[in-house]
Amino acid sequence: MIIVLQDVRSVHNVGSIFRTADAAGVEKIYLGGITPEPVDRFGRPDQQFVKVSLGAEKTVAWDASARSARATLKLLERLKKDGYTILAVEQSKKSIPYFKVVLRRAQDKNKLALIFGNEVNGLSSAILKKADKILEIPMQGAMVQQAHHPRRLGRGKESLNVSVAAGIIIFHFIY
Repeated sequence: MIIVLQDVRSVHNVGSIFRTADAAGVEKIYLGGITPEPVDRFGRPDQQFVKVSLGAEKTVAWDASARSARATLKLLERLKKDGYTILAVEQSKKSIPYFKVVLRRAQDKNKLALIFGNEVNGLSSAILKKADKILEIPMQGAMVQQAHHPRRLGRGKESLNVSVAAGIIIFHFIY
């Protein structure tokens, strides 16, 4: 399993995802866009990152070469060519509940790329077009009641923290 983080802005979220990835045996994490790296520009460990990841940045392979949106799209094309199933985690009109996707063979689980996006804006439509499926975690929470809220739809809470969502999705697919 491979994880792609595109424009995840919080170093705490990224560190937490690294820790979860380590626990789940994830092969590699690709850091795209503005996603923070485990090291600063001088190659020194980022102390906030290390505090959250608890050393997972040393045990989970990572790559920060796909910094532009175009580079991320090329990465997804390469992964697809290499036989990976690309699953984007995002709320969209085309998304389906994550638990409706079941991978039966170990090979399917090993050739899986999960993409998680920005905490506020999610994933771009270009990235979603590259995905084989778009998954969402159905929300059951308290209603959004403020009249000024941009998503006042009478539905539950709109999303989970990206690191929590990553944990749910990653562990769903490793078993």
